Formats: sequence, C-alpha cells, structure tokens
Amino acid sequence: MALRAGCEHYARSCLLKAPCCGKLYVCRLCHDAEENHQMDRFKVEEVQCSGCQTLQRAQQACQQCHVQFGEYYCDICHLFDKDKNQYHCHPCGICRIGPREKYFHCDKCNLCLAQDLQGNHKCVENVSRQNCPVCMEDIHTSRIGAHVLPCGHLLHKSCFDDMVRTSAYRCPLCMHSVWNMKEHWEQIDIEIAQSPMPTEYQGTSVKG
Repeated sequence: MALRAGCEHYARSCLLKAPCCGKLYVCRLCHDAEENHQMDRFKVEEVQCSGCQTLQRAQQACQQCHVQFGEYYCDICHLFDKDKNQYHCHPCGICRIGPREKYFHCDKCNLCLAQDLQGNHKCVENVSRQNCPVCMEDIHTSRIGAHVLPCGHLLHKSCFDDMVRTSAYRCPLCMHSVWNMKEHWEQIDIEIAQSPMPTEYQGTSVKG
C-alpha cells in the first residue's frame, strides 16, 4: 500500500528527522531551504510515517501501518522516491537516475556517464566536483542532469540550453566550442569541392 505524499522534490510518504536539529522535513532540500545549515542525508537514522505519525528507524515501509514510504529506497542515501530506475553508484557516493545498464562510472572523471560516451569523451579529473561555470551551483549532487562538452568540462543541462539560446557557443572555462565541429567542417569541404571555380578565374593566381 502506498500513500500519496511528499514535496516538490520527491514523492514519499514519510518525513526525515534531521540529525542536525531534530526537526522533521520531507527532504533535505526542504530542510536546507528553511534552516541556516544543511542536512547530512547519510546521517539520517529516523523517519516519521506521514500516515500514522509513527517515528521509527529509516526503512522502506512503516513498521506500524505498513505503508510504503517510497517505491525506491536507498539505505545509504536515505532516499525515498517514486521509481525512476534509480541506482546507487558507490564510487559517486550517491544515487543516480538510471537505468543502471545505460551508464558507466568513469574513474578519472569520477562521474557516471552515458554508455555511448565510454571511450568517446575527453576525461577531466574529478570534473563533477567543480561547480557549474554558468550558475556556480554544485553539479555532482544536483538533481539537474549534467551536459558534457567536447572539451570535457561539465555544466548543468539547463544552463547549457540557456547559454546556447543566448548565442554563447564556447565553454565558459576554456573557450573551446561547445559543439563538435568536425562534421561541420567536413560538410563545408564537400560543398567547396562541389562548387567549381568560375571559368574566368581558373588558372589565375593571386598576386600580393
């Protein structure tokens, strides 16, 4: 049995007891928005059922009324949510939205990346441990997906979309193009090859 509850961030049927202040919040993000300190999700030990109000150790279902707190539950991150094919990545140290088989963990980048980038991306050591160069907010633990630029740097997908929408086409960190221009230049070469020089200019040379 499931109980519809939660907040704007997560669909869950319990409140977390913050280990820092002892207050009850639906999630760490709701806590952090209200308090002048941050909740350590890994230290959460107790939750309160949204149905019967029973305070109990963190687990997937209520020990009293048996309501399911979340379709997905991670006993490391204490993450309760509806099923989004989440999985816990031990090297990343947090839960990611999967499915797991579509991602791999790059040890050098220290980040989970889509399978089609395996052996097909430029590694930047611990790249996700840097803030997004556009909004300066954390990337590694963000609920917003990351966009990998050809240079290997990361920014939030939403920040990337906003950036190119305003005609900014270079990485804010290294100024390399945000697009892989190889196919573009190849297309231009083809167009040039298919556009013969006018007869009156053939065989002439340019003098300085």
